[in-house]
Amino acid sequence: MKILLTVLIVLACLANAAAQFWSPDYAAAQRLAEEKGKHLVLVFSGSDWCAPCIKLEREIWQDATFQTEADADFVFYRADFPRKRANQLSTALADRNASLAERYNPGGSFPLVMVLTPAGEVRGRTGYQKVAPAEYLAALRQMVH
Repeated sequence: MKILLTVLIVLACLANAAAQFWSPDYAAAQRLAEEKGKHLVLVFSGSDWCAPCIKLEREIWQDATFQTEADADFVFYRADFPRKRANQLSTALADRNASLAERYNPGGSFPLVMVLTPAGEVRGRTGYQKVAPAEYLAALRQMVH
């Protein structure tokens, strides 16, 4: 019983840590980036239908070391475009993501990962790459310099 309880607590902590990695609101992410002197990573994702998006999530974004190290330089926001009914976003959030797509991703590329200044200037862009999380982070940092 104690082992089961311990496992559940650890899983809950991990889920909470992953949830905190992504900023819940784009405007809040911009403010936080400006306050902390960080760049913003804007990710356009089709979380439940785009195979490269799912691989990027699994191989890079969920890596605990990547999350810890990336937090030093970046604030992350995911503009998600799910298709399954069960995963649909609120109308306000879907509208906000659509507005971001009109501005930054008019071609509808998925996944699209962009490094932005807090003011919204594009510093670089990439997509899914089959690399180690440390290499992906290095590529994001390279866009800043």
